[in-house]
Amino acid sequence: MVTGASSGIGRGVAVAIARRGASLCLVARRAETLREIVGEIESLGGQALAAPGDVQDASAMREAAHQFRERFGSIDILIANAGIASTKDAAELSASEVASVISVNVIGAANSVAAVVNDMVAKGRGHLVVISSLAAYRGLPKSAAYCASKAAVSAFFESLRLDLQPRGIDVTIIHPGFIKTPLTAGRHAQMPFLMELDDAVEKILRAIEKKKKSYAFPWQLASVVRAGMLMPTVMYDWISRRNSFRE
Repeated sequence: MVTGASSGIGRGVAVAIARRGASLCLVARRAETLREIVGEIESLGGQALAAPGDVQDASAMREAAHQFRERFGSIDILIANAGIASTKDAAELSASEVASVISVNVIGAANSVAAVVNDMVAKGRGHLVVISSLAAYRGLPKSAAYCASKAAVSAFFESLRLDLQPRGIDVTIIHPGFIKTPLTAGRHAQMPFLMELDDAVEKILRAIEKKKKSYAFPWQLASVVRAGMLMPTVMYDWISRRNSFRE
């Protein structure tokens, strides 16, 4: 079950997984686009179900999971990928925009987990995956809502891992850097180590297959970010203000 499957990482991951022989439940708001992706997967000899819905709607997520089980059986892996970005200087802060980002990126992921986790616990196996971001590690300029949402979803899934791993359920948190997707298209700010989507998808799938607890990439940018976590605040602030990744 892949959320945010209509474009970017979600679409790339879904098609790549279909090539490996899995049956898929594709969740996103754009029904027509989902049907196109189902057609693409079926042309590859795979099986997929389009489940149009908004991850912010818990009942819609439960219904998507129910439809998939009725047609194909149990859901073995959830990839909670749905997310939105926000680029807003703090001087122009919009509480409603912050709420929207948190609702999609955090509550949406929680709704996705809630739709599948009970059955996974009952079976004693399953795999929960979330697409977070390197932005989860520290605050970045013009990214308050986005950084907060990714930090929250990473901590949320880490807590899930502590609760669920003893029950046979694996949890993987993916922290990508900059990837060529509709979210990054048209941006003029520097995006160091910008990756092609296909390369990023392969890295994500390898991490899932290896059942890594956490995976951050590309390693060059991940190393810089991790170094930032150890920096004194004064040094981090000085560097970050001079290297904003937002317009």
